[in-house]
Amino acid sequence: MDKIRIDKWLWAARFYKTRSLAADEIGKGRVLVNDLPAKPSREVAVGDLVSVRKEDPAVQVRVCGLSSVRGPASVASRLYEETPESVAARERAAEMRRLAPGPAHDMAAGRPTKRDRRRIDFARGK
Repeated sequence: MDKIRIDKWLWAARFYKTRSLAADEIGKGRVLVNDLPAKPSREVAVGDLVSVRKEDPAVQVRVCGLSSVRGPASVASRLYEETPESVAARERAAEMRRLAPGPAHDMAAGRPTKRDRRRIDFARGK
């Protein structure tokens, strides 16, 4: 086997739980093969660069092996190798998320109480 469909490979490499989910994401343009948009029937070979945008930033992997069956995670992890640029980008994004203030950090007093809501409604004329 020297080539395999991209949707089947993504499923076998455990990027997506089902082939139909992989095909949907490919159809939405969230998967690139060698920096080109792909169709689910696009064939990949060993050495191709696949970019999967499941979260921010996208994960870029190089195809190291082909499989048409979904096996255990230990076998699936040997089908690809993440590029150093992708690893660095993911670490930078994780650091930015860690250093970002919490969502409630901007609110000084928290959410309004029932009494505050009544005052707001009265001021709005309700």
